[in-house]
Amino acid sequence: MRRRKNRANDSADVNMTPMLDIVFILLIFFIVTATFLQEEGIDMRPPPPSETPPEDSNPVILVQITDQNRVFVNQDQTSADRVMAAVSRLRAEAPNSAVLIQPDDEAFHGITVQIWDEMMANGIPVSINRDRSGGQS
Repeated sequence: MRRRKNRANDSADVNMTPMLDIVFILLIFFIVTATFLQEEGIDMRPPPPSETPPEDSNPVILVQITDQNRVFVNQDQTSADRVMAAVSRLRAEAPNSAVLIQPDDEAFHGITVQIWDEMMANGIPVSINRDRSGGQS
């Protein structure tokens, strides 16, 4: 006699529901515990114009950064590391003067930020104005 083999259906179904539950629980956990940082940027908007003319205004110290990353302080060429010394020398004559940084569009941003940070660290009022004239050659 021949024996018949009972072949049971060998295909096993995997229940995906518990795995999906765990994935959704982990997703909710990571969304709830994530911290979103508020990064601070440099405000490039100029202040609104004043209706009254300033009295006894001090001269502005102009720091220009050209497209070749050359730095000028009141039309005198200097290096980015020596800007603070040049500004301090000029502020000795006019202590309340502010610094205006005028970078070219093609200048390295790192130089602008370095000068900005030096001025802010020393308590010198500073602002940035984009150079639209093409800079100095």
